[in-house]
Amino acid sequence: MGEKSSIQIGKKAFIGAVIILLALIIFSGVLTRLIPSGSYERVIVEGRRMVAADSFRYEDKIPFPVWRWFTAPLEVIWGDNMKMVVVLILFMIFIGGSFTILEKARIMEALLALAVSRFISRKYLLMGIIVFFFMFTAAVLGIYEAMVPMIVFIVPLSLILGWDSLTGLGMSLLALSFGFSAAVTNPFTIGVAQSIAELPLFSGAPLRILFFIVTYVLVFLFVRSYARRVEKDPARSLVYAEDQKIRQKYNPESLLAGKELAKTPGMARAIRWIALSLALSVVFMITAALVPAIPTDFAFPVVALLFFIGGTASGRSAGLRGKALWKTFGSGVTAILPGILLILMAMSVPHIMTRGGVMDSILYAASGVIAGTSTYLAGFLVYLLTFILNFFISSASAKAFLMMPILTPLADLVGLTRQTVVLAFDFGDGFSNMLFPTNALLLVGLGLTVVSYTKWIRWTVKIQGIIFLISMVFLAFAIAIRFGPF
Repeated sequence: MGEKSSIQIGKKAFIGAVIILLALIIFSGVLTRLIPSGSYERVIVEGRRMVAADSFRYEDKIPFPVWRWFTAPLEVIWGDNMKMVVVLILFMIFIGGSFTILEKARIMEALLALAVSRFISRKYLLMGIIVFFFMFTAAVLGIYEAMVPMIVFIVPLSLILGWDSLTGLGMSLLALSFGFSAAVTNPFTIGVAQSIAELPLFSGAPLRILFFIVTYVLVFLFVRSYARRVEKDPARSLVYAEDQKIRQKYNPESLLAGKELAKTPGMARAIRWIALSLALSVVFMITAALVPAIPTDFAFPVVALLFFIGGTASGRSAGLRGKALWKTFGSGVTAILPGILLILMAMSVPHIMTRGGVMDSILYAASGVIAGTSTYLAGFLVYLLTFILNFFISSASAKAFLMMPILTPLADLVGLTRQTVVLAFDFGDGFSNMLFPTNALLLVGLGLTVVSYTKWIRWTVKIQGIIFLISMVFLAFAIAIRFGPF
């Protein structure tokens, strides 16, 4: 029981992330001093709070105090995004504690043994299936949060197959993000943006399907190439040292023991419990994507609660009960606490920018630049603007309600089709999710592994650059053919 959870943020990784986020907090504070304050009026349309396109007004500058730059991580707890902050914290606590129960009760060992025994001779086929599954659910259904807990299964699976933690993240977190970006019918990006632009819902799908296929092939080839390199020489892994403790726990030798363990009645019940909780999470997210009446704010709490119920019920079925169960849960919570601090720091950046009154000013200035350009340049500027704003506003639907009421009439003025604007918005929103440390889901995903933010960027920058160039080509093609219907 004294063994630590695999969900451990290393000291170097934690300190490095804190330094990066602290620099971003200071940078955001400086921007509030340099950029004039201003704001758009907000109006309620069909129950949604949207920007009134022609309502921007500059305001008297009220400097955001320097000392509040550094208290912002505490302010966000009770600020405008209090609900989201609390939900994220509870999500991390439930996932961290529940995963540690699965580890200590040896449920993870049994689960991995069952999965690996079926694909041990076809592991790259398994990789292709996993990458497609994550990308498809994000691209078609917009399911993101519900898939994050799967990272705690995919990373150990990657290790036991002879790869590393980065490969596991490539099959899950990277695939999930790129699937969300290569959206086909994602209701939170394509659906919301097209509704505001008054386009037929999910129109223009053929071009987006082609882009999804190209993105899938590139992501799979990228992850497979790296995995083969690690399989041939494990020392070439970028996280070789960090993975050593986990490799001792999840190694091919434990496979036979895990297969025998999975056959016991208690472990069979435990596996059914955790499988049921994950299945219900996916079903809920599919239902939420298809039924607009279900608030998307429910995603994190429902998924976290289901995983918590599944984890604790599994632990009890596997023989971990009473004080031992809750002591194990507590050790997992303790291990995840540094990740919660990083999330609070990340959310401080948009908090400072909003309280400093400069978010709308940035959007207004950018829209003025777009209005005076050519069609091709306007399309690329929409992409760039969305990309930049994603640094401060990670929610796709929130950005859509902020930007699309302004970009839609601009598109008409410069001769850009509204469908192309939606495509540029989708590209700009999605791909930066795996780059910016202000994205809470990126920090949540990395916090469930030993991978630091700097190692993640070092590993993904190449595929990010390739996908960026491909998306620019697709955007130029959309502009050239006047991607429509209008």
